[in-house]
Amino acid sequence: MKTVTINVTGASQNQWSTFLLELNLMKKAWRSYGVSAELKAKSLNKIITQGTSIGEKKVKRKKNHITKIFG
Repeated sequence: MKTVTINVTGASQNQWSTFLLELNLMKKAWRSYGVSAELKAKSLNKIITQGTSIGEKKVKRKKNHITKIFG
């Protein structure tokens, strides 16, 4: 096993999320060549889930008297 440590400074939250999503794409692309990569970062699963979802998730709204009137 080979290990690489990358320290990122000066990146905004949006840049950090994009960086992690790009690393995830590289991980997926290299899998077909027999390379197994592991990514570790805080909130990685949440970032990948939100960054790879298609469209908006339907939010089930709680029905109350206001939604009955205004929809």
